[in-house]
Amino acid sequence: MLKNIFPFVISGAIGGLVVLAGLHFNHNADQEIKINQPVSNVSYTGMGGGNIPASFAFAAEKTMPSVVHIRAKESEQTARQRRYNNSPFGDEFFWGFGQPRAQEGTGSGVIISPDGYIVTNNHVVDFADLVEVTLHDERKFKATVVGRDPKSDLAVIKIDEDNLPTIEFGNSDNIRVGEWVLAVGNPFNLNSTVTAGIISAKHRKLDVIPEKDALEAFIQTDAAVNPGNSGGALVDPEGKLIGLNSAIASPTGSYAGYSFAIPVNLLRRIVDDLIQYGNVKKGSLGVMCHDIDDGLIREYNLKVKEGMFVNDVIKGSSAQTAGILPSDVIVAIEGKKIQTFDDLRENIALAKVGQVISVTVNRNGQNKIIPVKLKAGS
Repeated sequence: MLKNIFPFVISGAIGGLVVLAGLHFNHNADQEIKINQPVSNVSYTGMGGGNIPASFAFAAEKTMPSVVHIRAKESEQTARQRRYNNSPFGDEFFWGFGQPRAQEGTGSGVIISPDGYIVTNNHVVDFADLVEVTLHDERKFKATVVGRDPKSDLAVIKIDEDNLPTIEFGNSDNIRVGEWVLAVGNPFNLNSTVTAGIISAKHRKLDVIPEKDALEAFIQTDAAVNPGNSGGALVDPEGKLIGLNSAIASPTGSYAGYSFAIPVNLLRRIVDDLIQYGNVKKGSLGVMCHDIDDGLIREYNLKVKEGMFVNDVIKGSSAQTAGILPSDVIVAIEGKKIQTFDDLRENIALAKVGQVISVTVNRNGQNKIIPVKLKAGS
């Protein structure tokens, strides 16, 4: 059993050569998280029978044309401005020390519309003002950044081209632990690389996105993912997109058994807003909540042991308008069980501002379904 503290590596923004060389100007430095579970790779030794696909060729052939290679770079002017902004002495302090080194990296992306919209990770392009996309057929295009959402680590870029091959969306709510998946991307600048594995876990929160109130609900797999894979496709055996490969946990900077993807249902919600508005319009329920514990159960004579206990309802909020009360226990949203605050945040994030969602609360031992129209939040 391993009890190491693994550095958690954002895999796509740094090209393979950069990782191996360990350059001082790498974009997105390693971050540490503790992973106390034993590392255990899941592999397959044969095909056929049961739910094991006879071949992954269909899914690979269906997916590869819609997965692109992204090269992102910071212009010299932007690099100079960054150094100026980060220096307490201003640019004059660096006079005579040569030009600042521009950040650059490579990653992957997935074509989601025939007219050139591509989804990738925010960390692949967040530093760049020069973005180049190489298609599966080796054609190259300059891309513009349409919108970014650092809290979910998602971004949309666009190229000026029509009739492009697109990915087919799956449903990440329906995936099960143990099901087969393929990761398709461009690790270490090796274009159109396909690896296979299984879904190891769902709804992983890892505190890897360096933003306050970051939205994390990763799909964990054991499909090999390496630097350059970020923004690539995680697909089921039918070639349907179920996640966007985003990160790895590794002591070396390369794959060591863990890889993580943003679920496609969350991706679709964020991407819709990025394309339409350039940013994300976030809804707010407007409640102050607490995990249920034995003390709350005794004090309030609660009849449920799971859910989020409503300490307070914000005046004028969506919840107050709909009739949610203090001491209610939120047990489900849109029929999905709520056990933790992260469950609550994720399900609110999946809904759009102005959308009416069904919130199930337990009040005095009885479940009550309350329709709530979400108002905009901060």
